[in-house]
Amino acid sequence: MGLLMIPGPVQLHERIIKAMCRQMIGHRGKEFSKIFEYCIDGLKELFGTKHEVYIISGSGTSGMEAAIASFSNVKRIACVDNGKFGDRLCRIASKYTEVDEIRFEWGKSIELERIEESFENGSEAIAFVHNETSTGILNPAKEIAKIAKKYDALVIMDGITSVGGDVVKMDEWGIDVAIVGSQKCLGCPPGLAAVAVNERAWDYYNEKAPFYLDLKAYKKKVPDLQTPYTPAVPLFYALEEALKIIEEEGLENRIKRHRTLSKAIRVWATEAGLELFPQLNEYSSYSNTVTAIKMPENVTDKELRGTLQSEYGITISGGQEHLKGKIFRIGTMGNIGKAEVVTTLAAVEDVLMRKNAIKSALHAAIEVLKEL
Repeated sequence: MGLLMIPGPVQLHERIIKAMCRQMIGHRGKEFSKIFEYCIDGLKELFGTKHEVYIISGSGTSGMEAAIASFSNVKRIACVDNGKFGDRLCRIASKYTEVDEIRFEWGKSIELERIEESFENGSEAIAFVHNETSTGILNPAKEIAKIAKKYDALVIMDGITSVGGDVVKMDEWGIDVAIVGSQKCLGCPPGLAAVAVNERAWDYYNEKAPFYLDLKAYKKKVPDLQTPYTPAVPLFYALEEALKIIEEEGLENRIKRHRTLSKAIRVWATEAGLELFPQLNEYSSYSNTVTAIKMPENVTDKELRGTLQSEYGITISGGQEHLKGKIFRIGTMGNIGKAEVVTTLAAVEDVLMRKNAIKSALHAAIEVLKEL
């Protein structure tokens, strides 16, 4: 069996795999409702909210579209794009309302002044990605929300790759709508998306939201502890078990683990003579769930990722769109630990040292991992 070190889907804990092998149950019965209630309560803690959470049987993108489509009753929404998934938010939003696309070169930090300009020019809402995995950058959610609140604007945050692996404080930061995907920091298989929504967001409700992704339908079923449509029952089994694992580890410890694993990779890369891809300013920081590194000039994507796969059975990610062949990305999310990181870095080091592209720096990563 290979080792999956990409920013989702992630390696599954054995307990989660076993949980999915249970017999089906009726999704309108008490047994499912008990699972549903446990999942909702657990997700609220990860989102940092006391408000409602709705679970959709669909990918993270279904959560993105449900959030924007359901709350797009605005004249114009500002969408921040400094990576692949910010671009996706722009594309989704453009189907429902006028969009002010606040674009930056992928990998560059957000300039808060441009966000304020969008509100000054009439934007009534903003959608942005908290943790942009395509470029390995953590965008300043708290600061973006603070600006939005000055203009009484709706705030929609894609937390698909940060919720459960990094600090997310939806209520404290002033986020109105937030999204997570099951296959990222939660450590589940793909196929579930959860959207957390505060009461204020309903002032922006769009009655023309798509039938399946209309969050009002999900809201109506919450008192019954059910979903409006047939849920992916095995994935609810998986989510329940994943949240039990998170509870046992403790959210603070889980966040520390994610941060330490990514720090070890960043230190390794720097010591090895490689260059991290993101360009930070005073507000942004490196992602704590994936590390994006520039590809050495004399190494191709096939030589690095192809060799890792064929010789070691290790899968890491390359760049997306125009970044293909220019960067490689190593995920550190879900339920992985020291062993997986050391194994991956040792293999990457072997491949790159054959090309005389780096110097050995595994010792530096191991030193950081002593913090765990």
